[in-house]
Amino acid sequence: MLDASTKAQLKSYLERATQPIEIVASLDDSKASGEMLSLLKDVAEASPLVKLTESRDDNHRKPSFSVNRPSENHGPRFAGLPMGHEFTSLILALLQVGGYPPKVEQAVLDQIRALDGDFEFEIYVSLTCHNCPDVVQALNLMAIQNPRIRTTMIEGGTFQDEVKERQVMAVPTVFLNGTEFGQGRMSLEEILAKIDTSGVEREAKKIAAKDPFDVLIVGGGPAGAAAAVYAARKGIRTGVASERFGGQVLDTLGIENFISIKETEGPKFAHALEEHVRDYDVDIMNLQRAKALVPGKDLIEVQLESGASLKSKSIIISTGARWRNINVPGEHEFKNKGVAYCPHCDGPLFKGKRVAVIGGGNSGVEAAIDLAGIVGHVTLIEFDTALRADAVLQRKLKSLKNVDVFTNAQTTEITGDQKVNGLVYKDCATGELKKVELEGVFIQIGLVPNTDWLKGVVELTKHGEIVVDARGQTSVPGVFAAGDVTTVPFKQIIIAAGDGAKAALGAFDHLIRTSAPVEQATV
Repeated sequence: MLDASTKAQLKSYLERATQPIEIVASLDDSKASGEMLSLLKDVAEASPLVKLTESRDDNHRKPSFSVNRPSENHGPRFAGLPMGHEFTSLILALLQVGGYPPKVEQAVLDQIRALDGDFEFEIYVSLTCHNCPDVVQALNLMAIQNPRIRTTMIEGGTFQDEVKERQVMAVPTVFLNGTEFGQGRMSLEEILAKIDTSGVEREAKKIAAKDPFDVLIVGGGPAGAAAAVYAARKGIRTGVASERFGGQVLDTLGIENFISIKETEGPKFAHALEEHVRDYDVDIMNLQRAKALVPGKDLIEVQLESGASLKSKSIIISTGARWRNINVPGEHEFKNKGVAYCPHCDGPLFKGKRVAVIGGGNSGVEAAIDLAGIVGHVTLIEFDTALRADAVLQRKLKSLKNVDVFTNAQTTEITGDQKVNGLVYKDCATGELKKVELEGVFIQIGLVPNTDWLKGVVELTKHGEIVVDARGQTSVPGVFAAGDVTTVPFKQIIIAAGDGAKAALGAFDHLIRTSAPVEQATV
């Protein structure tokens, strides 16, 4: 199943295990079971600590397997082959069951072990989804730490009947005790916050008790991470409050234009950002959404949704941007029921089906090209009279036989019953309404800055971007901003990172000048 190079890497990883690992495979006579057995034999051969047992008369999904310590049965289960992005999830499960400590703070492990209740998680994934492993790995860790937690990764391509029956149309989709629990990327902390509300209250009290910062950065994307590193290197008290560290980068698949890094993936890049920041004396407060900014003469206050608030001598806002909605009937109602925003994650769920892409810029045309290789047919709809994507992308798009392009077309409605079944658009040249029958709609029309909480406090453009000067200074003294949330003309990761560094230097310069002693008048 595995090639020689992968086998060698697997053997090297498993040398870190110190305790016996038992894999119990639930199999039948299907081809998929044969492939799973081949994979598990390769795993067992990679370490003398791994024991493989086959079972054919149990009640578990087939093919699937669990990873346990001997005499235990609550370890993580994988239904379908954990290859692609999920191969890392398998390796981590093996190592953690085998005694290798997870890279998680002790307080978080204690919180998991103290959870009171029985939790059975089921996570539907696709092997091309770059957000799915974060959720799988978080829930696997919880199952390994707490015997009352069980978790199963379910590969949607292998269990298509389940996907259809449960109307899973976006990944990852998580069910808890049979009821839908959440969709999309979720960190370990986010999952714990949803099932342990007392933990949220404890964290809010802890945050409220913190002393004022010299620099407080709101947002943890590339701009926020760069600002944190540059500020901390100046030796000043630095904090980062972020809704999710990594920001929009976590939703980015391939990154090939960050100078010095030939190619990487968004989640991997976001992890590297956080590791770099943690190398410095920076107080990172994750899962904290800003609610209001209150300027002050000596200290500026940031109020959080949790009820806590933080104070600082200077602030750097780097809250980034989010996917722009088209705001038509059906978009909200059918989100994750056919309406999607990530073609890389959710595209495989529409294999052989008809879908639409809304947006004729680079992201829209790239999405249509990617989807054309998976789905049955793609309809691309652009409001402008011509596509706005790069010429090379347009040439590639036009070469595809299963793609139709409609320009000068305005989407007016997404239709459906319990899930999407069509889209209505207006031909702007004639005014005629036309309907396209399909099962999925991917919206790719750009970004909107996360500045709702700042209206009436700092100067914003008509598009909601924060107006900044050459140093990142906003209209409020001591408040700086950086990255996609600002008027910076190009929304790129490398530009956001540079912007964050610039804002940190601007904030430091502000602190020096405002803290300098007042010159005494001479007589």
